[in-house]
Amino acid sequence: MRYRRVAVGGTFDILHRGHVALLDKAFEVGEHVVVGVTSDALVAKLGKRILNGYSTRASNLSRFLSSRYPSRGFTLVMLDDELGPTVTDPSIEAIVVSRETEHKCRRLNEVREANGMKPLHVIAIDLVMAEDGMRISSSRIRAGEIDADGRVLKKVMG
Repeated sequence: MRYRRVAVGGTFDILHRGHVALLDKAFEVGEHVVVGVTSDALVAKLGKRILNGYSTRASNLSRFLSSRYPSRGFTLVMLDDELGPTVTDPSIEAIVVSRETEHKCRRLNEVREANGMKPLHVIAIDLVMAEDGMRISSSRIRAGEIDADGRVLKKVMG
């Protein structure tokens, strides 16, 4: 099914194969993709550690999207809260999330309905795993455990 406008969001500190899978799905199902990028203030509020500030993350992501989906429409928006424009923009019809964050969509749709909007269709994709069977994440890449494709660089003591 195709949607006119689809939302997807994240911190996008270090672009990796998991991000690409999420973005590929959003561009597969949506004519126009609204990409939310976590603000530096929200990153701090969530207690996340990152390498790159918002402007660098947004610029890197914009370059990547323009290169990977050259003829497709997208809009980058700064996320100052976890729900972003999905609860204020009735033109957004669906959201693409990982199974890890799918549970947050219940609250999102409750807020939309309270605001008189239709609930979003939720499209959840499986997490992308590294070759060691653990999920690919920016924090694991920053720690030097894996690369952006999920190849193991050093063993994690467990």
